[in-house]
Amino acid sequence: MNPFKIEKRIGIQTSAERIWALIADLSDWDRWNPIETSVEGRIGFGGSLTLTETLPELGERRTTLGIVEWTPERQLILAEKRGFLFNVTRYFEIEQLQPQSCIVSNGFVFSGFRAEGFHDKHRPKLRTACEAVNEGLKMYAEAG
Repeated sequence: MNPFKIEKRIGIQTSAERIWALIADLSDWDRWNPIETSVEGRIGFGGSLTLTETLPELGERRTTLGIVEWTPERQLILAEKRGFLFNVTRYFEIEQLQPQSCIVSNGFVFSGFRAEGFHDKHRPKLRTACEAVNEGLKMYAEAG
């Protein structure tokens, strides 16, 4: 089965260092991320994040995602097995264009037998969620 991806990108007028500092400060996610809150854990090899995920019209759930890969000032990739035959990869990517200009991408990749149905049913809500995360990160990063 092919994976299904939802991604949103946004330009942010600040450095990759500043954006990474916001992502790496897990206790501060509540300030800029309206979808993933109450984040605990550690970013590092073998680490995991436990958070409350609140998606529009899907409600709230507490979940743990494993750290798949991370590179300071570049990316954070998380993964979760959401049940039988269904996996989700959650990611943030930072592309620095100039010293105070970046493109930030965040998104979901769904894989497994049940992924297509979930993706098709919830695609608009997930796009809205990714946009909200980007807007919150942009507002908070550019203000500081």
